[in-house]
Amino acid sequence: MKTDFFTDEYIDYLSHSKGEPLWMTQKRKEALRILKEKKLPTWGPTLSGLDLAKIVYYKEPATGEESEWEKVPEEIMQVYEDLGIRKAEREYLGGVGAQYDFGVVYHKIKEDLRTQGVIFENFDVAVKEHGDVVQKYFMKDCIPPSLHYFAALHGVFTSGGTFIYVPPGVKVELPLQAYFRMNQEAGGQFEHTLIILGEGSELTYIEGCSAPRYEKDSLHAGGVEIFVGKNARMKYVSIENWSKNTYNLNTKKALVDEGGKMEWISGNFGAQKTMLYPATVLCGEGSSAESVGIALAGASQEQDTGFKVIHLAHNTSSKILSKSISQNGGISTYRGLVYVAPSVTGAISLVECDSIILDASSGASALPFIEDRSGNAEISHEARTGRLDEETLYYLQSKGFSSKEALRMIVGGYSQPLVKSLPIEYALEFNKLLDLEIGL
Repeated sequence: MKTDFFTDEYIDYLSHSKGEPLWMTQKRKEALRILKEKKLPTWGPTLSGLDLAKIVYYKEPATGEESEWEKVPEEIMQVYEDLGIRKAEREYLGGVGAQYDFGVVYHKIKEDLRTQGVIFENFDVAVKEHGDVVQKYFMKDCIPPSLHYFAALHGVFTSGGTFIYVPPGVKVELPLQAYFRMNQEAGGQFEHTLIILGEGSELTYIEGCSAPRYEKDSLHAGGVEIFVGKNARMKYVSIENWSKNTYNLNTKKALVDEGGKMEWISGNFGAQKTMLYPATVLCGEGSSAESVGIALAGASQEQDTGFKVIHLAHNTSSKILSKSISQNGGISTYRGLVYVAPSVTGAISLVECDSIILDASSGASALPFIEDRSGNAEISHEARTGRLDEETLYYLQSKGFSSKEALRMIVGGYSQPLVKSLPIEYALEFNKLLDLEIGL
């Protein structure tokens, strides 16, 4: 019998199975009402191939959350072993969360961080154990369900994810990481990440994503809400490597207070269609944002990515550096926004978007949107789109490099700005993944 996920009765079941408080159930139902009034986006990559009626939106997890890997079912634990998550935890992480389909299977933070008051928790657990804080921030000022269709859909089916709170003045020296694995055929994953940084605190958070390929399409529509306090520093690193049958329609947004800094580092691989535009709202005077991203579009892929920055306060600054690689018929598009509100003074923004096309069957375009309502902001924009430089390739080959070695050098140099922004261990993994995707 086919389940009707889009009813109040199903939401009651979902919330009850998670043991959620009444406010969360009501929040889901509010999102459902909004969802029924929303329509799919008609701009960007076509979503006509996404059959939402065939998506599995939620299943009760077959296993609970553990704080010891040995207690995680063997077949699931082995997935994270193969992905290198356990090794990374041992060597250079302050904590790890691991989600498998609809629920978190492992979560742990180093004790010294816990004693400093840092909270690193499964989002589902946080809803129950830190409900007063979660309720204050969850899908209100940052990503309300009314934002767009997939924000509302996310609000209905949020499951799993990460909750982080860093107290004022605490600097988390080792990165925290969460890894989201979508293993359900025709599955939908809707993890929610909520990060709150107190005044003067610092955090690096790393997110990894992957999924095996099935015959049926899958949907990823997660949500990320980040609140950067006064003079706090947040670096958010995301490497998404979904299978080629996945629709990656994620929503990420940060609100930054006075003197705070938000940094997005994004690498996008895989997925049949990607629509992803991490946004930063500079709410406090002197706040800043830096966004660096690279997307690779291969056969039958459309990577529609970019960054958004909203300058609402005086003396704010932003920098966007976006790069894309297209090959084997892939299509990449930079779609970004810089907005400066009326009466704002001292706003500065730099936007650079570059695209490299590796063959004649692929394509790329840049669609930046800049709106300076203040009339006095300093905004500069550069966009470059071009095919692989055959002369450079030939020159390197004339110096004794093979065609693959020459291509690796060109692509490696092109992606260097993002690689330099990654922790060293992840830079090495990123380069391996890039070589694999390019076919080197």
